[in-house]
Amino acid sequence: MQYPQSLAPSQVIGVVAPSFGATTEPYISATASAYKCFAKLGYAVHEWSCVRASDGIGISSTPTRCAQELMDAYCGNQDDVLISAGGGELMNEVISHLDFSELTAARPKWFMGYSDNTNFGFLLPTQCDVASIYAPCVASFGMRPWHPALNDAWRVLTEAQAGQTLRVNSYESWELTSLKDEQHPLAPYNTTEVSDIAAYKSGNLVSQLHVQGRLLGGCLDILINLCGTRFDCVSQFNERYAADGVVWYLEACDLGPIQVRRALWQLAEAGWFSRAKAFIFGRPLRKDDEEFGLTQEQAVLSAFLELGITVPVMLNADIGHLPPMMPLVCGSLGTVDFKNDNLSVSMALV
Repeated sequence: MQYPQSLAPSQVIGVVAPSFGATTEPYISATASAYKCFAKLGYAVHEWSCVRASDGIGISSTPTRCAQELMDAYCGNQDDVLISAGGGELMNEVISHLDFSELTAARPKWFMGYSDNTNFGFLLPTQCDVASIYAPCVASFGMRPWHPALNDAWRVLTEAQAGQTLRVNSYESWELTSLKDEQHPLAPYNTTEVSDIAAYKSGNLVSQLHVQGRLLGGCLDILINLCGTRFDCVSQFNERYAADGVVWYLEACDLGPIQVRRALWQLAEAGWFSRAKAFIFGRPLRKDDEEFGLTQEQAVLSAFLELGITVPVMLNADIGHLPPMMPLVCGSLGTVDFKNDNLSVSMALV
């Protein structure tokens, strides 16, 4: 696995928009605030043009324009790291126009984002053997003050490089209802809900776990679209890192319980989980949904029971669309510990 150089003082943060940009509130104000925070920390910002574009469908601009700009940003010398402006809906159409052979040959560069950005952040390690960071997009760094999760994401971006080991921990509470809107674009996370992470082994609730493996994953909604396409290199990744195995981290945005169960069946039957050592599921955006008497948690556990998957499973982790989220280095060698209702992930960049 290749690890880019960490962001050093006075270097340039490239802001790209291969998914949505920042053309409406609260994202305009939040993005401007994030830039001010970066400047105070001593870093320059280079904003690419798609960040202010709104002529796309489900993304900032046309797929070809978004792709060319992402290629230029990643392969060029103007930026030292890249952070996505935001999530969106149709970044899958952008990757059709990327040249992955050119990306593989380029100097590795950190790419940070989540949700729809799984389309790029997941393919960097599986196709190019280059690690990426699954963490908040630019606008989140505009909140005042930063939540500890933003400090963690910034620490990963500024410390992550080959040979380092980084550690992140779960947080005490999480946000169910956001206070951020057009009138309050810089509102911090509204963390009113107590952490409810739970761990299971062979379907049984356990009080502690310890597992190791390559961290791989992202937004489940996106991964099921990539599965089976020409961009699907998971079997090759599994074989490259067979000795380590894989700790999958997954989180759902639009998927309800039945859709989650379908998705897990699809990925399992495609062989994606053949080297799975454990699973970490983030809180789904539709956390309280119930279908046919099936909750989101039951959807995961029942799917694995049906599929005969007995490796450890952690549910309601701080990953994804209900913040805060632990920043995870996709492709790193992870050591995951769950004890006393706390989840800890150590990421060895080896």
